[in-house]
Amino acid sequence: MTQLAPLHRLWLTETVRLREEHAGPLDDLEASRRARTAGGDLSTRLQNRALWLAERDGLLGAMQHWLQGARLALLVLAVLAVISGAGLAFAALGDGQNPVNVFWALGSLLGLNLILLLSWALGLLFAGEHGASLGRLWLWLSEKFARDAKAAQLAPALLLLLQRHKLNRWALGSLVNGLWLLAMLSALLMMLLLMATRRYGFIWETTILSPDVFVAVTRSLGALPGWLGFGVPTDEMIRVSTDTRYNSELLRQAWAVWLVGIVLFYGVIPRLLLAAFCLWRWKHGRNALQLDLNLPGYSQLRERLMPSSERLGVNDLAPEHLHNVQAGHSDLQTDGALIVAIELDDQHPWPPKLPASVKDAGILDSRESRQRLLEQMTRFPPARLAIACDPRRSPDRGSLALIGELARSAAQTRIWLLQAPPGQALDADRLSDWHNALQQLELPFATSAPLNWLETGHD
Repeated sequence: MTQLAPLHRLWLTETVRLREEHAGPLDDLEASRRARTAGGDLSTRLQNRALWLAERDGLLGAMQHWLQGARLALLVLAVLAVISGAGLAFAALGDGQNPVNVFWALGSLLGLNLILLLSWALGLLFAGEHGASLGRLWLWLSEKFARDAKAAQLAPALLLLLQRHKLNRWALGSLVNGLWLLAMLSALLMMLLLMATRRYGFIWETTILSPDVFVAVTRSLGALPGWLGFGVPTDEMIRVSTDTRYNSELLRQAWAVWLVGIVLFYGVIPRLLLAAFCLWRWKHGRNALQLDLNLPGYSQLRERLMPSSERLGVNDLAPEHLHNVQAGHSDLQTDGALIVAIELDDQHPWPPKLPASVKDAGILDSRESRQRLLEQMTRFPPARLAIACDPRRSPDRGSLALIGELARSAAQTRIWLLQAPPGQALDADRLSDWHNALQQLELPFATSAPLNWLETGHD
């Protein structure tokens, strides 16, 4: 069975539950049997059952496609964040032909970031949700990039799983703050690049405020960045910055250092700390994530996966379509050779004369005998399995499904299409149906007894 991260196993289990909730129970006879054989608590058995069904129905591949799409969507958003941050720096500083109004530049660089940061904090405190728009955009892009119809229920299942444990806030918080961190880092680096290659003059302008207001605001904003070594223009420098004629090199550098410190302290550092905090809460909650076993979809499977007593027999209808057989993928060590027959009548003497190393599993002619053999083969899968079939019977879905289950429990499987009894002939159309069905299952078949192959492993 495919090895997956714990989160992915829980995610697939929730997806299978959601799928069965909307479309009805899946054909899970073999999946449940394998889950019971593997053992473990109810949660483990539910996950093993879901993983087997996901592999069989292509849901595991769809999840891989969705994850690839999610990574690509995250890369696109990261590129957009970097471009947006650089655009903020260009908008704030301009081309250097005109003086830069320091407070307009500050508003351009930090205004939107601080507003959305405040909105994020209020949403986290009072509503418990945040970043919904950016999260929906990421999920939408993930589904578009995945391009897999089977992935339709993956995103809702993931959201339900995370919302049930209130982890979506920290997952989206990591996404939102991480992207804004990229944007602010991009803006900061672009500012430094522009200031290093262009000559900017800095001014402030007002109609109704006094210079003392700008002095107080500048010094207040620069107090915290001052702890990191970023200087603040002197009172005299601030007062004379209303006129570009007084923009000396020292004054330009003082305003440039102040502006860089403000962006670093109020733009980059808060997003860095919040992204790290959300990531820590996400990882801590992810490690403690568990299934809610009280959900109807799981509680209904309790008796089937952890029966109080073993109940043999199959009451399910045959599946509408057969699933591909992938022999040789058993997780257990395979050994020995086994031969079995399916629904033979008295005209076919059984068993044939067998080599000492080949064991006879008898004739499967009842639900009890089928279930008993399947349980045994799940625990002790043979290295080679021969299945004898009477081609005078039609290859109905039940027989083909049984052949598929038997083949999945062995490393190698061959089908033995028995000859007709003396005085009888095989129907050509029915034999052709057998050939077509077994080719669809990708199983080798022959009309001669594969006894030498069973004994030695080759013809």
